Amino acid sequence: MKKVFYLLTTFILLIYVESCTGYKPIFSSPNLEFKITDYSISGNKELGNQIYSKLYSLSRSTKNTLETKNIYILINASQNKNATAKSSSGKILGYRINLSSTITIKDSMTENEILNDTFSFSSTYKVQDQFSETKKLENQTIKNLVEKTYQDLLIKLSENLL
Repeated sequence: MKKVFYLLTTFILLIYVESCTGYKPIFSSPNLEFKITDYSISGNKELGNQIYSKLYSLSRSTKNTLETKNIYILINASQNKNATAKSSSGKILGYRINLSSTITIKDSMTENEILNDTFSFSSTYKVQDQFSETKKLENQTIKNLVEKTYQDLLIKLSENLL
């Protein structure tokens, strides 16, 4: 009885593993072929450069074929930090960071606009006992917001380029 149970369990697990073989993640789509020929960053240069470097690394991974689109990117990024909660003595207990990016992508050859969209994300974090810990938490929050912007941009770009 145990042998039949183990054999049946192994067979079912094998079927589940076999059904996942066609999995392809959306953020590494091989059909998204583009090459960045020129770019411009305005607003918060640090945030704009973070978004651009992620796109540039993706464009370098694509092969140059006839279907590769040459694009021009304009990134306008801004960041806003506001206090969300204060104690009765006036000490700030939490912050909200808003990251807003307007990204325009044009075809370099025809000057046709491929994408013109605004991505806006926000997140909150609490003030820590140590200032350095609060700063680390703020930097991690900004990094997460940039990653959300990048992922959303990839989805929009894959819809428009394919």
